[in-house]
Amino acid sequence: MASTSPTFAEALAAGPVVLDGGLSNQLESAGHDLSDALWSARLLAEEPEAVVLAHLAYYEAGAQVAITSSYQATFEGFARRGIGAEEAAPLLRRSVELARDAARRALAGGVTGPLYVAASAGPYGAMLADGSEYRGRYGLSVDALERFHRPRLEVLAAARPDVLALETVPDADEARALLRAVRGLGVPAYLSYSVAGGRTRAGQPLEEAFALSADADEVIAVGVNCCAPDDADAAVEVAARVTGKPVVVYPNSGESWDSEAREWCGSPAFSAERVAAWATAGARLIGGCCRVGPDAIAKLAGALGR
Repeated sequence: MASTSPTFAEALAAGPVVLDGGLSNQLESAGHDLSDALWSARLLAEEPEAVVLAHLAYYEAGAQVAITSSYQATFEGFARRGIGAEEAAPLLRRSVELARDAARRALAGGVTGPLYVAASAGPYGAMLADGSEYRGRYGLSVDALERFHRPRLEVLAAARPDVLALETVPDADEARALLRAVRGLGVPAYLSYSVAGGRTRAGQPLEEAFALSADADEVIAVGVNCCAPDDADAAVEVAARVTGKPVVVYPNSGESWDSEAREWCGSPAFSAERVAAWATAGARLIGGCCRVGPDAIAKLAGALGR
């Protein structure tokens, strides 16, 4: 990216900025099997071009930020597949490089820049791949969670993304650990909770959860993702009021996952019509999460004048 481009923080200040949509649904729609415990992180080693093309689809749809495929990529998760730390660290770095490659291709194809890369760091529960990322309360101390997150964040930060995406955090205790873990890395971060009914997935009031990052200089935006659009509506106002920082919001489509039938149920509730209200309430980083694809992001970008 050219040196004259605004930094990510400067772009947010001038916002709103358009995030991408769900990476997994874009990969699945292209025919890739993500049933593995590593989820989309498996493709970092096996089919990196597929990841580039998924990012490119969102940039071409109007997204200004691509979130990397490192959400479920951890040293521990890779180790379970027989991939040691010496191999895992380059794969983490590759997640940032693939998104950068997609941005270069998008710009070469006529997409208006600047384009940014957010390095995803999912919660501890994402590594467990047992659904606990939507419950929190893992039985680990804040110190233990910090020790888990710091090595991965160090590697991702060294790859020089524009921002670290501390996303889908279900628990205020894990947020405390992440806020410690990003100190001194030299890369700004945003903190995004997964919420339900006005509380974190672990049950803490959103006012308390958001307040943790109010004085964290490393955190330049706070908000929610991977939640129902209705829950996002209420959370945006709370995050803006409590922290005074730009708000990030990227909910799911509104459909629900039936784990027994292994299929999505219900009707989508995500729509570009919600965007204006989010922006008015303080949202500056706006996109979609699970089941929100390039078509929906294109409409969202259009609603924001992108």
